[in-house]
Amino acid sequence: MAASDNLAITFLEAGQEQKHVTVNNALRALDSVVQLSVADKDLTSPPGSAPAAGTRYIVASTASGAWSGKETNIAAYQDGAWAFYVPVAGWQAFVEDEGRWYMFDGTSWLPALAVSPKQAYTTHAILEEETTLSGATTSTSIQIPDKGICIGVSSRVTEEVTGATTFDIGDGSTANLFGDDIGLTVGTTNNGVIDPTAYYSATSVVFTANGSNFTGGKVRTAIHYMTINAPTS
Repeated sequence: MAASDNLAITFLEAGQEQKHVTVNNALRALDSVVQLSVADKDLTSPPGSAPAAGTRYIVASTASGAWSGKETNIAAYQDGAWAFYVPVAGWQAFVEDEGRWYMFDGTSWLPALAVSPKQAYTTHAILEEETTLSGATTSTSIQIPDKGICIGVSSRVTEEVTGATTFDIGDGSTANLFGDDIGLTVGTTNNGVIDPTAYYSATSVVFTANGSNFTGGKVRTAIHYMTINAPTS
């Protein structure tokens, strides 16, 4: 039977019986791959417990079990079974457990905004954590990565900061690079935008207390950065 070029959706035939089966399969395919968002891209076999209907995954290498031989495919849990959809170059998917977009280049899923024919690519990513403040300074465990190009650090006070009168946010070299004299009350936000800056070693965000040391409080911080990756050949 004839099928569409990109999604391989089977066409209805003149005088075909059980037309609803073909139509429903087409709708399931569209439901699975349009506005594509997957739960995870690192599993090589189905999760231990059955996921909710409609949950999708990118199958990792080397796949086994019910996913054997389906590497890079979209695995969608439909009607109590797995259905697989083969991606083509240019597909994009939001990976929910990473909060990050990936692009399929015809061979691999890459964390990319753009991909060259030889797999050079550019990414845009965000790292986030909630940090408890104490002492004169507190550093995040998340870091601007080596050779990452930072465009800014945003923050929100999630638990009232105590001890200090205000605080600054920096990178360990410049105390107020991402913001200074930030307030202490819950809900206070700061968008620390900087000129795109390359870092050549992994670098934490550092909170510096003003007036007196931190005795408590929490701040949720997000590092906004880009990376570039060289061609593979």
